[in-house]
Parts: sequence; structure tokens; C-alpha cells
Amino acid sequence: MQEVMKKNVFFQGIAVIGSFLIGWILLAQVDWLGRFKWEASSGKLEERLGEELWKIYSQETDEVTNDTLRTAMDSIIREICNANAIDVDNIKLRILKKDEVNAFAMPDGYLVLYTGLIRNVDKQEELTGVICHEMAHIQQNHVMKKLAKEVGISVLVSLTTGSSGTGVAEVAKLLSSSAFDRDQEREADMKAAEYMKNAQVSPEHLANFLYKMSLDDHEAMKYFAWISTHPDGKERSTAIVDNFNMEDTQNEPILSEDTWNEVVKIVNQLKAK
Repeated sequence: MQEVMKKNVFFQGIAVIGSFLIGWILLAQVDWLGRFKWEASSGKLEERLGEELWKIYSQETDEVTNDTLRTAMDSIIREICNANAIDVDNIKLRILKKDEVNAFAMPDGYLVLYTGLIRNVDKQEELTGVICHEMAHIQQNHVMKKLAKEVGISVLVSLTTGSSGTGVAEVAKLLSSSAFDRDQEREADMKAAEYMKNAQVSPEHLANFLYKMSLDDHEAMKYFAWISTHPDGKERSTAIVDNFNMEDTQNEPILSEDTWNEVVKIVNQLKAK
């Protein structure tokens, strides 16, 4: 009996030691130093990639530097950030003179707005909703996740070395003209609605905008790029309404009526000939 027990203890000991050795060998295969280096360098990669991509966009069309317009857009972003504990310094606003109804996020916190978007919203709360949606993509790191999946980290690294201007241009096109996956879009919608509610702007305006822009007969459709990169507008509109009690939500526009009217006047003057 004792001999049997000794054998059991012996084999149990062998099993424990074997499991330890297998685990140690597997862990040894992981490039921990490389992973730590990647964590340390990923911020630099994103920063460099953001700079390279912005060069492409800034060469394609004029950046709007009108102080009144920039201050107004900055005010919306700052209010959303303050209401949601977001570091406003992480959002790099850029406004481009372009008739396309579009807005998109880029690496390193770049948020690009086209004047065509500002011109074609019916009220400032709709614009606030779109801005919140793009800020959500930034805060949830959807941009880099999308690029890593569709382009690959090794390619992104090579693009930041300046070895492929064509490659950077293709990535720029990818960001402004193709959709995130459905889960990321839904997450951005829900986060945007949350941001709006916390800032006392009703999420219903984002829901209305998504629904309205999904209609084929809308007058802005010939310029509309944002809805093509953010599909299923009706379904997403319904999801926002279903998830947020609009009756309990306050609505206080961030900009004064005079400021908003001035913004509309400015973007109408900037319309491409």
C-alpha cells in the first residue's frame, strides 16, 4: 500500500514539474522585450502616421483658418470633452474646404471636418452628433485597429519611414472613404449618444441625422460621403432611440444662436465655385 502511495506521489510530482517546464518553454517563446518595445513605440508610430496622413489631406485642399469658425468648432469639442472627462488636447481639429458632406478620424487624435458637412446639417446639434461619433472612434482606438487589420502593422511602420508616398495616399483614402466594421460603428454611435447626453445635447439629433441622410432623395446626397462610410443609417438611428430615453434628455445647444448663424454664413461663403 505504501509502495503504491509512493508511486502516486512520484508521478504527481513528475506531472507538476512537467507542467511547469512546458509552461516555462511556452512563455520563453514570447518576445516579451519586443512587446514592451512595441507598447513604447506604438504611440510614436501613431503620431508619425497622423502627421504623414495629414500632409496628404492638407495638400489636396485648403485648410480653413477662419477664426470664428475654428473657435466655434473648438467650443463644441471642448464642451463635449469637459462633460465626458476627455483630454481636449488629444483631439486635433482640422477643417477643410470641401463640399463633400464628410468627417473622419485619423491616427493620433486628428478629427477632420469638411465645410460641406457643416453647411448641410439642419441644426448645430446634428453637427455635434457627428463630431461626437468621430471622437468616439478616436477614444475607442478604432482608427489604429482598423488600419492594423486592413493594412498591417509592418506596412504602417514602413509608411512612416517616408519610403512610400503612394502607400500613405492609399491609407488616407481608406480612412475617408471606407467604413469601420459594424461593431465599431455601433459602439461609436452609443458612445456618441452618451457624450451628447452628458453634455445636455439630445442624442435624438444624431438619430435624426442618420435617418435623414439615409434617404435617397435628400438634396445633399450628391455630396454625401459620410453616410456611405457609415451605412445602415435607419437601423442605427433606431438603435440610438431604443437605447436612450429621449424624454428624460435635456437639449441645450452648445453655441449661441448668433454664433451658429455666423458659422452658417461663413461656410456658405466658402462653398467651392
